[in-house]
Amino acid sequence: MEDVLGIYSPNAEHAAATAALARELRVGDAQAFNSIEEMIAAPEIDCIWLCGPNHLRLQNMQAICDAVQSGKGKLIGVACEKPLARNVGEARRMVELVEQSGLLHGYLEDQIFAPSVTRGRQIMWSRAAALTGRPYLARAAEEHSGPHSPWFWQGELQGGGVLNDMMCHSIEVGRFMLTKPDAPRSSIRPVKVSAQIASLKWSRPKYIEDLRTNMGPAVDYKNKPSEDFARATVNYVDEENNPLIVEVTTSWSYVGAGLRLSLEVLGPEYSLAMNSLDSGLKLFMSREVKGDAGEDLVEKQNAEQGLMPVLGNEAAEYGYESQNRYFVQCFLDGKQPTENFHDGLEVTELLMTAYMSAEQERTIAFKPDGLDSYVPLVAQGLWKAR
Repeated sequence: MEDVLGIYSPNAEHAAATAALARELRVGDAQAFNSIEEMIAAPEIDCIWLCGPNHLRLQNMQAICDAVQSGKGKLIGVACEKPLARNVGEARRMVELVEQSGLLHGYLEDQIFAPSVTRGRQIMWSRAAALTGRPYLARAAEEHSGPHSPWFWQGELQGGGVLNDMMCHSIEVGRFMLTKPDAPRSSIRPVKVSAQIASLKWSRPKYIEDLRTNMGPAVDYKNKPSEDFARATVNYVDEENNPLIVEVTTSWSYVGAGLRLSLEVLGPEYSLAMNSLDSGLKLFMSREVKGDAGEDLVEKQNAEQGLMPVLGNEAAEYGYESQNRYFVQCFLDGKQPTENFHDGLEVTELLMTAYMSAEQERTIAFKPDGLDSYVPLVAQGLWKAR
């Protein structure tokens, strides 16, 4: 497999600019393609990472499947960014398409590849759990002040609000921590889900106008808001029917130094905790430091002054480097990744059950009837923040 970065964008100027940036960052030769079909036909392209907007996910996967099956090109594998789709019906179709294509497939969930997560899980299970019993509670959260691109804010395009956008991370990392290493994900089974959603910040008049100004008139939180806060509790049972719990929280209404990822796991005689903002490197800048706003210290940075945590290598800390290395190696070896489209489907099923619970204001037994055809009110543009 050659060191080539292929970039597809329906906007040729954007693709060319991204290619130029890739060359500048020395990630390998970069070539811009005008269509997915053109990319697949290129003999130097062996794998594709699907990282486009959620509302184009199924369309792009269909294009890949059609091109491969028609013989327009050859691929080894495809990896898809989170979430796998906007709802269960679309996610199930993603699985059907990738299986029809015969491609190897991976689900890009970076947090389960983060060094602090993988190392903490290894030590916890090999030392503490082996001697005193399995962990029984995982708490996970991802919080920041809001996405950068307009489509993320639009429920009909994104598939919901912060719950669909970010709780997918927390649910999967929580499930990952409670699953015994080398055991299948099915070794713990979800039995019920309870959830709540709210628009705490971005439906206030000032912030409605801020969104309109910064994101354009299509982001209308007066008439079509999405949730900026969500919490859920997923109850599981293990192989011996012992209860396990995953508690998750996510927010676009968190204002701190920047993006905050937190994880806590409890067991009979031990606990584990991490927080991405508990950085080993901190930088203080007085009020006399009046530089331009940016994100050079931490993703979703909210200040340029004061005592700030600094992440030396965010791509590594969040798990992206290990994630991409893992999937590339699997595809090189002709091996199906353990984190794949089936996991993406299962996460989507839990997310949609959480939306059901929030809408009905009750705990929902898993799996509920009608899950495959269910579309959250937020994604229909019908949800009311108050």
